[in-house]
Amino acid sequence: MEAIEELAVQPCTSSLYLRPFRLSYRQNGTKKFWDFMRTHDSVSILIFNTSRQCFVVVKQFRPAVYMCEVERHHPQVFQNQDKESFASLENPLPAVVGVTYELCAGIVDKPGLSLEEIACEEVLEECGYRVSIAELKRITSYRSGVGLTGSRQTLFYAEVNDQMRTSGGGGQPEEGELIEVVEIPLEESMKFAYDETFPKTMGVIFSFMWFHSNIAPKLPKK
Repeated sequence: MEAIEELAVQPCTSSLYLRPFRLSYRQNGTKKFWDFMRTHDSVSILIFNTSRQCFVVVKQFRPAVYMCEVERHHPQVFQNQDKESFASLENPLPAVVGVTYELCAGIVDKPGLSLEEIACEEVLEECGYRVSIAELKRITSYRSGVGLTGSRQTLFYAEVNDQMRTSGGGGQPEEGELIEVVEIPLEESMKFAYDETFPKTMGVIFSFMWFHSNIAPKLPKK
């Protein structure tokens, strides 16, 4: 996961996932404009393994996170962003600065499938557990990236056990995915959520808090 080489920044002239636009509008009599990206909505799944009393999350390298750290250390990288030639990264940072902990998740890009069906596919592909739609609980949906994309993410909860695991997960290599499955013990989960040395998404923090408020009180006492 951390063997990152031959980095180079270049203009993005087309993308399967992002479409940039500029919206012009008048608000309360004032002319304004706002740049934004259209992208896919998504699903995420909080997975709790009842056999070992732990959360199942994923860990992966995120180029956008990595480049935020690169710019913080080497601001000159983006200074030529309006030119054809961008800076090459001669001495790149270690890839670990771009690795984050996240909920199992995936984009909504299959019109023939429901959100629940897509969520079940993601749990199997990324984490190796086979769950049915009936075993999913919808927690809520919310907007993410409201200043840039405004896309909607729907959050589900799924309980699994060791018998439901059919593979090691890891995503789909043919689609460029390289995912590590990580288990966070229940008793350490809130410490993990607030530990800034483990870069993570807001979805991890929110869903752990939701679990401790809604599910943990109903668990059998040790």
